[in-house]
Amino acid sequence: MKRSVIFMLALAVTACFGSCGNDSVGKADDKPFEVSGGAVSQAETTTAETTDGTTEAPTAEETTSEAEDTTDDAVQADGGYVASLDPSGDGMEVRTSPSASGNYTPKPSPDAPAPGDYNYAPPPQQYDIPGLTYIDGTLVVNKTYSLPADFNPGLDATCEAQFYKLQSDAAAAGLDIYLSSGFRSYDLQNEIYNNYVARDGVEKADTYSARPGYSEHQTGLAIDVNQIDDTFIGTPEAIWLEEHCHEYGFILRYPQGKQDITGYKYESWHIRYVGTDLSYAIHDSGLTLEEYFRIDSYYH
Repeated sequence: MKRSVIFMLALAVTACFGSCGNDSVGKADDKPFEVSGGAVSQAETTTAETTDGTTEAPTAEETTSEAEDTTDDAVQADGGYVASLDPSGDGMEVRTSPSASGNYTPKPSPDAPAPGDYNYAPPPQQYDIPGLTYIDGTLVVNKTYSLPADFNPGLDATCEAQFYKLQSDAAAAGLDIYLSSGFRSYDLQNEIYNNYVARDGVEKADTYSARPGYSEHQTGLAIDVNQIDDTFIGTPEAIWLEEHCHEYGFILRYPQGKQDITGYKYESWHIRYVGTDLSYAIHDSGLTLEEYFRIDSYYH
């Protein structure tokens, strides 16, 4: 009698295990999407190997927890996300504005000045022009995102005013920071870039100079200060600029150690105006603009 009961229980357990495993494993449609480095992929289903060599599906509680963690990473990452799958199915990645999707929530810094404060720097003006890429209201330009050749806004007035406020406060601290290069047109950048290519070749030039249409200087929101070369690195002005430029609405655009992310070598002299709402958040996060918005920067 005991043997019959044990045998029947074993059959029931085996049947239940096989049914549960078939319901929770092997369905691609049930795999949650996860965001990693600006790309969207389907998460691999995790299985655990038992002592007898068979595989055991994750429990419902474990699956739910993993899905919640993945969703949290995608929606609440430091910079939100901008990648989605191309509905056409051709495998290309489509980037959209997180604010437009309704899933992006900025993380304001508690240290950022509020509107009306002396040190508050408003976001730059936006342009309703085809060919510009905005992410949560921020104009993005790098090796992936370009500008139209005829986009010629000049140096942004608010950016310029905030720079001179920065310059004045630096002078009060005994430092000399001055504007060396601001707005550059497409044609001027084309001339500069081609001169570098003629001297150093394309591969090396691409590490420190933007191709025409891919330069932040064409936005009117980027400024190079003092010596525009490595002699500026480590100077008191460079150190102060990196530590304080966010207080005026700027970020150090190409920081040390981030060359593979930004696409450019360390430039201690290049700052980009974004307004204090974003400059404080990026400074506090320790991320680059690419990392914050989860985008890439390379010539496609």
